Amino acid sequence: MIALLSALLLALTPAQQARADAIFKDIRCVVCQNQSIAESDAELARVMRALVEERIAAGDTDAEVKAYLTARYGEAVLLTPTASPKNYVLWAGPVLALMLGGIWAFSLFRGSAKARE
Repeated sequence: MIALLSALLLALTPAQQARADAIFKDIRCVVCQNQSIAESDAELARVMRALVEERIAAGDTDAEVKAYLTARYGEAVLLTPTASPKNYVLWAGPVLALMLGGIWAFSLFRGSAKARE
């Protein structure tokens, strides 16, 4: 009975539902491996979808909804994490590893060429 009542109170307009659906695709289910809450059938994903709809019905913007979920579940909840100073290393890590590997390979080949002379 309570679920039916809350569903009636949270009836979203088509525009609000479209916003909610777009946000569902950007939020990771914290129970499933790399699935959005739009794709997941987990109970927690249902709760997270209800939270998104609740925040949209309350008048939050998309950014505010994502900020709310990030504050509640952590940055890992975003399928596309934001670039921020605390995770620059994660964004730059692959590039740095490739550069260091290239320098290492260059020095290795250069050293073996000198040894052949």
